[in-house]
Amino acid sequence: MASISGRLPLSQLNQSIMNIKTITVVGGGTMGNGIAHVAAMSGLQVNLVDISAAQLEKAYATIEKNLGRMVSKEKITAAQQREALARILTSTDLRKAASESDLIIEAINENFELKRKIFETADASAPAHAILASNTSSISITKLAAVTNRPDRVIGMHFFNPVPVMKLVEIVCGYETSQEVYEQIKLLSEVMGKTPVEVQDFPGFVSNRVLMPMINEAIFCVYEGVATPEAVDSVMKLGMAHPMGPLRLADFIGLDVCLAIMNVLYEGFKDPKYRPCPLLVKMVDAGKLGDKTGQGFYTYEK
Repeated sequence: MASISGRLPLSQLNQSIMNIKTITVVGGGTMGNGIAHVAAMSGLQVNLVDISAAQLEKAYATIEKNLGRMVSKEKITAAQQREALARILTSTDLRKAASESDLIIEAINENFELKRKIFETADASAPAHAILASNTSSISITKLAAVTNRPDRVIGMHFFNPVPVMKLVEIVCGYETSQEVYEQIKLLSEVMGKTPVEVQDFPGFVSNRVLMPMINEAIFCVYEGVATPEAVDSVMKLGMAHPMGPLRLADFIGLDVCLAIMNVLYEGFKDPKYRPCPLLVKMVDAGKLGDKTGQGFYTYEK
């Protein structure tokens, strides 16, 4: 990342952020539609891209429903809801969407090879000034940047679920991320109503480097017969004032996502303390992924 002396004057930075008017969000899942929701509410034109037209219909319906909930709670007006929805266009053509964008935010599964393909396509299609960002929760921004011809314009924007509610954005600077790009994304995050926190590019960043080993250890407690999932979660909620127990949180996040992040930590640090619990591996292999499948450490209505 560029030194502090390389920062642009505030007046120029303000002009730079005004140039981010159209963004493309790649991925119509929970995180992608949440990012699109917040961006559209902030006045940005949004291209929401997914390979599945059905997923895009579902994503748009989710945004419409969530905005409707805000209207019913009198947080926004019906007119604001309509205006936000009008700013969102859906597409299955990433090349076209990227070619019209000032910022592309990738928000797909935690799979490096899939992300690599998206970054290569976006890099080849986007204007030279465009910034490429990833919502990854653990994968190296430096590694993603290296597959592009603009590593200085690649950055991490790690939002938290549910995006319209959670205030934090971890801004992850890769090895070559420029100070100008960092400042633009920091200001844009604030425009989107978020609190940006800068972190450096290490496996799991800060949030998941701290959170996932705790979840993994809670799973070990169940695996080793120390306590039931209900007991583990009760201890953490009542004794540690956590709003949600770690096993309930794991189900909410998705056990497949938890496993993917633990594998990134394990492979990135080569430290056995990040070894995924065998019970976590077995549950993922069995397709018991939590909320999204109706069964994890708890049972849910799909």
